[in-house]
Amino acid sequence: MAGNSRNKHRGRWTHSLSRLIAYSPWLLLAAAFVSGIIFWGGFNWSMELTNTESFCISCHEMRDNVYLEYKNSTHASNQSGVRASCPDCHVPREWVHMFVRKIFATNELFHHFVNPINTREQFLERRLELAEIVWRNMRRTNSRECRNCHSLDTMNLNNQGNVARDRHREALSSGATCIDCHQGIAHELPEAFLEEEHLRYEREDVACSQCHARIARPPEGDDWWE
Repeated sequence: MAGNSRNKHRGRWTHSLSRLIAYSPWLLLAAAFVSGIIFWGGFNWSMELTNTESFCISCHEMRDNVYLEYKNSTHASNQSGVRASCPDCHVPREWVHMFVRKIFATNELFHHFVNPINTREQFLERRLELAEIVWRNMRRTNSRECRNCHSLDTMNLNNQGNVARDRHREALSSGATCIDCHQGIAHELPEAFLEEEHLRYEREDVACSQCHARIARPPEGDDWWE
């Protein structure tokens, strides 16, 4: 009797194991599917977390320097109330481009720990170098993040001021990109850059009114400043 009981028990266990083996591919597939959802959800959540302004200014280099300048810019506060925050200007919206940007951002983390900026003086000393990295990347992408909101093709140039209209017409004909003219739209420009630009404009005989909208300028068609 005891032997028969053991045999029956062994038979049921073997049968259950056989059924489990038969269904194991489906169980593995279901487990992989659920694991994939959890992994993707966690990964995407992490990516989105790094696309917030609070994350961008979580390090003191940003919070105590460029963020203070941004808060006084038209991108942070304007008459329409439409606001572009740090990730709107510096992180691509398309997922593939955003993922690539995040990979390159690990280099910024490396320098944050290995070559940190701890004082305002250190920031100003390296400001031009850091700014040129951003400008170079924006030129490479044809100011992609700017074009999320702005498009030369849809601008009504007739409703713009004289300086903006002239510069945008020139950009349309020359193929210039936004960052070629709007380096200081949300942040102050490095002193060394301003000095070099003024020297270049003098050499190229560029009228002051091309950059300084409120400066005295001649009527249309009058070249009295020459």
